[in-house]
Amino acid sequence: MSEVLIYHNPACGTSRNTLALIRHSGIEPTVVEYLKTPPSREQLREIAAATGQPLRALLREKGTPYAELDLGNPKWSDDELLDFIAQHPILMNRPIVVTPLGTKLCRPSEEVLEILPAGKTAPFTKEDGERIEDSGERRAG
Repeated sequence: MSEVLIYHNPACGTSRNTLALIRHSGIEPTVVEYLKTPPSREQLREIAAATGQPLRALLREKGTPYAELDLGNPKWSDDELLDFIAQHPILMNRPIVVTPLGTKLCRPSEEVLEILPAGKTAPFTKEDGERIEDSGERRAG
């Protein structure tokens, strides 16, 4: 697979598991630690569009200023949400993985298998001991 990119937070177990699972499948992705190097407003728009989800679906509530900013309120436009994410990159949920087969918020981490190359990845054990078996099924490319 030519290019795989992960928007990663090394402090997040789901993000670490997703990165490890990508590497376990034999791919070395481009890793963007989005808290250090946040995506631009346009990149965020493109990411949301590529997932097929509204921008609001990429917001993270836990451990962020989501509640204090009242981001659950539908009054906020996408442009305003982009402003909030630009000011507080921690609001971007993670990990988001981009591959030629698609873009996906990978929660839980095994969701990444849907957008990796066809074929079975050997069984993988997450940090918490949960074992992941790859069915080999993939999204159509």
